[in-house]
Amino acid sequence: MNNETATLISLKETMKRVDHKLQALEAQFKELDFTKDNLTQKFEHHSKMLASQAAQNELWTAVLALKFTSMELNIIYSYVVEVLICLHTHVLEKLPDLVRSLPTLASVLRRKVKNKRIRVVWESVLEECGLQERDTTALCTFFIAHGNKAEHYSAKVRQMYIRDVTFMITNMVKNQALQNALLMAVQLIEKGKAVTAPGEQKSSLKELMPIVKN
Repeated sequence: MNNETATLISLKETMKRVDHKLQALEAQFKELDFTKDNLTQKFEHHSKMLASQAAQNELWTAVLALKFTSMELNIIYSYVVEVLICLHTHVLEKLPDLVRSLPTLASVLRRKVKNKRIRVVWESVLEECGLQERDTTALCTFFIAHGNKAEHYSAKVRQMYIRDVTFMITNMVKNQALQNALLMAVQLIEKGKAVTAPGEQKSSLKELMPIVKN
């Protein structure tokens, strides 16, 4: 074997070793990219959770800080209750075979998470009413915070006390998410899309409490 042949063989072996190292480095980079993507997804998920929790805390603070008189609170509560019952009623109209298994709005909110059919109907009802998920969250939060001390007023009684509920909400509710939800509730009632809340619904609506808090 001459020197030229030996040099060529040595060069090939060196190139093979370099190629193996490059392949190993490529595998390491792929693993690092996967780890980076995984960490990025976890960070984004964690950030969304923190942002959601912060928004919920802010919403609860705003609801508990409301300075309505007892009469004003009862009026707002009445709109909220009627809209929540309206949502439940509309869901049952679209799912007549599930009336017994969805006795309250709380059961709808609970089961829609894993049941696609209920979730699709729920989203359809929200769209028809011009509401979004954050609106129902705000309304449920209001109900939980004040439902134990508020009283439902009929439309006739409400009109006797306050002529312009929208003006009152706009001036007294500073949290934008809560303000928007309450204004939407009033708008739905005034347009006749919601129903009057019977007294016996109050106890069943309280089952919303664990759903909203969790």
